[in-house]
Amino acid sequence: MSNPQMKDMEELKGTFEKENPGIKVNFVQMEEGDLRAAVTADVASKAGQYDIVTVGAYEVPQWGALGWLKDLTPALEADADYDVDDLLEPVRKAISVDGKQYAVPFYGESSILMYNKAMFEAAGLTMPNNPTWQQVAEFAKTLNTPDVAGICLRGKPGWGDLFAPLTTVVQTFGGNWYDMDWNAQVDSPEFTEAVNFYVDLLAEAGESDPVSYSFTECLNLLSGGKAAMWYDASVAASILEDPETSEVAGQMGYAHAPTYKTDESGWLWSWNLAVPETTKNADAATTFVKWATSKEYQQLVGETLGWTRVPPGARNSTYEIPEYKEAAAAFAPITLEVMNAVNPEQPGVDPQPWVGIQYVTIPEFQDVGNQVAQLVADAIAGRTTVEAALAEGQQIAQVAGDKQK
Repeated sequence: MSNPQMKDMEELKGTFEKENPGIKVNFVQMEEGDLRAAVTADVASKAGQYDIVTVGAYEVPQWGALGWLKDLTPALEADADYDVDDLLEPVRKAISVDGKQYAVPFYGESSILMYNKAMFEAAGLTMPNNPTWQQVAEFAKTLNTPDVAGICLRGKPGWGDLFAPLTTVVQTFGGNWYDMDWNAQVDSPEFTEAVNFYVDLLAEAGESDPVSYSFTECLNLLSGGKAAMWYDASVAASILEDPETSEVAGQMGYAHAPTYKTDESGWLWSWNLAVPETTKNADAATTFVKWATSKEYQQLVGETLGWTRVPPGARNSTYEIPEYKEAAAAFAPITLEVMNAVNPEQPGVDPQPWVGIQYVTIPEFQDVGNQVAQLVADAIAGRTTVEAALAEGQQIAQVAGDKQK
């Protein structure tokens, strides 16, 4: 995926190729939505176009159980230098099925609220460590100007784009995609209240044209000093603190994901490298994914590109590297704090029949989320109402829910 840390991996591939003569690594970088579509189509159809794929915590357990991905457990456990037990346990569990690990985490993340301390101080505002969404909305309205958005939030259609943050808002407002009997809850009062809140906040204090904004666009806006706040993936903090690429390095503050009816509302996610079962280069592919997720690679990133650019949330040992602890002091502690505080078994007010926070672990959810996200994006753009969008979304979600009964 064309995120900064993955571009760093491509930049550093020459080191791997020198250490492994005979192996040549070719990258294809895509935006998140395009990546999901291309990888899903390739792996599901067994086309075998890719030897290594970037997949999320949502896909790995499902695809592993279906036999679409190589079981990496033997190769990982046989290599003492790789130290598989050093991988963060919540992340490792999320990409394993029946004790078999079908991918390795490139980085792990939760979601946090990132804010410009200089802007807050100038306005006489103080951000609490555990803010509510109502507080955040007031801050955003106060800080919003014609030149600076009060807050940046994803509005781009896609279940991994718009609904990654929006689902966590829905859950802390007391809603969810389904109840325990797989009855869709997309048009419930709680789901509706949360989406209306999100849409209204964007209209009143968000960036212009939010339906074109996802992770990268909000990152660029905040790092350029054109937004006061951003709620998104914790991995962004390492990029915001890089003085070579960010105009706000050293000016940022970080808080827990905003809440309403729950104690926490951050997500739990990892981007992982997996080897499709169809690969004809299994040994070479496995060698590379081990290298790109190793302690050695993290040292290479830190020493070559800067310690704030080390992929976070994958290895415990990362947080013991003195240079990283110093460079990442602003965000590393809260990242670990939030990742260990969230509950993927019941992230919302009510119990749910799946494990996962910002997604539903059923094969149909990718399509359901994409369709409903498009409907909500239409509401953000003013082409329909939230109520009409969610009424149509309820029918889409129920078809998928009925298949689980």
